[in-house]
Formats: sequence, structure tokens, C-alpha cells
Amino acid sequence: MELLLSLIAGAVGGNVAGGVMKGASLGFLGNSIVGVVGGGLGNQALAMLDAGAGGGDIGAIIAQLASGGLGGGVAMIVVGQIKKVVLK
Repeated sequence: MELLLSLIAGAVGGNVAGGVMKGASLGFLGNSIVGVVGGGLGNQALAMLDAGAGGGDIGAIIAQLASGGLGGGVAMIVVGQIKKVVLK
């Protein structure tokens, strides 16, 4: 359940970051894929910190959503900047 929340939040975070950075956007599908990967990485980082443990309580759910969204957004920013450098 936690991983699914992080992946969905990552897709949303990737699309938000892609929308903010118009020149670095990869389109809806590209932003979503990069966001899902970033959301998964954010979920793993949260698990390594042993934060957000506890399953279904509201704090854990918020932590999963935040880590997934931030992970997806950061991944999209990184990939978007790489795209801009490569296409120059």
C-alpha cells in the first residue's frame, strides 16, 4: 500500500515539476514515468531512514505521499535539466 501511494504521488510530483519547468518537460507520459521512478526512490529513501513506518496511520500515509511527491519532483527536475543540456 505504501509503495503504491508513493508511486502515484511521484507521478503527480513529476507532472507538477514538468509543468513548472516548461522547457524541460517530457510531456505527460514522460513526466509521469520519471515521477513514478522518483516516487519509488523516495519511498526507498524513507524506508532507509526508518521514517513513516507504521502502516496505515495518517502520519505514515502523509509521509509516503510527501516522499513520493518530492522524489518524483526532484527526479523530473534532474532529468529535465539533463534534457536541456543534451539538446543544446
